[in-house]
Amino acid sequence: MRYLFAALRLIAAVAIVIAVVAQWIESQRDPNYFFFNFFGYFTIQSNLFIATAFVILAFYGFSGRLTPPWLTVVHGATVTYMATTGVVYNLLLAGGPLGDFNVPWSNDILHRWIPLFAVLQWILFGDRSRIAWKRLWLFLIYPVVWLFVILAIRQRSFVPYPFLDIQKLGGLEVFFYCIGITAFIVAMSAIVIALSRFAILRPGAGQRTDERARVAST
Repeated sequence: MRYLFAALRLIAAVAIVIAVVAQWIESQRDPNYFFFNFFGYFTIQSNLFIATAFVILAFYGFSGRLTPPWLTVVHGATVTYMATTGVVYNLLLAGGPLGDFNVPWSNDILHRWIPLFAVLQWILFGDRSRIAWKRLWLFLIYPVVWLFVILAIRQRSFVPYPFLDIQKLGGLEVFFYCIGITAFIVAMSAIVIALSRFAILRPGAGQRTDERARVAST
């Protein structure tokens, strides 16, 4: 079973890379294209983060080695970010114009299919240790830093999402959007940590277990 887990995650990682590269190539046709803006989107970053986590997890899965606690924490955090990407996009952005340089199938992979797969594999694949509750704050570091950079540093030159545009919406409305998204990330982080204590599909006898490593970063 562990080989199936590893293979599916590796396939997902490859799909992410293909989707990001395809969108990147198309985006360069835009006269306003800027490298750091393209890779400044939360969607792009969160997908690349989880793709990296999937590749490392696949390595441990194919080698039959126990997934280290630090990797479980990273994995859980990236699942939280992907869930946020999926929910925010489908609630706030889906249905709007995609733009002249958007690749529709890439958009679907990065905003719909990978977030769905990320959540399902976390629920179903039981090849991980439990995450200690005191590690929840680690999940929040990246989103908080990303929001700070966008709102405090890049606001005048780069606004990745319309709900973060202070000049158009005003500071108060953007503030409430940020509070809502932050609350969602905190809640999703708690759900992900809680789910780390359950397993539906076990990796099988081939997966080594170590009871001393059952709680990630205790």
